Amino acid sequence: MKADHKKVIRNLNIAKGQLDGIIKMIDEDRYCIEINDQINATRAILAKVSQMIMEEHFKTCVKEALLDGDESKIEEAFKSLTRSK
Repeated sequence: MKADHKKVIRNLNIAKGQLDGIIKMIDEDRYCIEINDQINATRAILAKVSQMIMEEHFKTCVKEALLDGDESKIEEAFKSLTRSK
C-alpha cells in the first residue's frame, strides 16, 4: 500500500472508536436517529480512507503498470471502486 500509513491508521482507529460507540449506543437503547448518524459518520471516514488508498494506487501501481504496457490494473481498480458503492 502506497498511501500515508499514519493517516490511514489514524482514520481507521477513529472509525474503530466510532464502531465501539455505536455498539454501546445500541446496548444503551439510544435513539435510532442518533445511532444512524454515527453509522453515517463512520461510513464517511471509511470512504475517506478508501479514497486515500485508491488515489495512491492510481498514482503509483496503475501508473507503473501502464508504463510497462499492462492495462489490467485499470480494470482491477475500477472493479474495486464499483464494489465499494
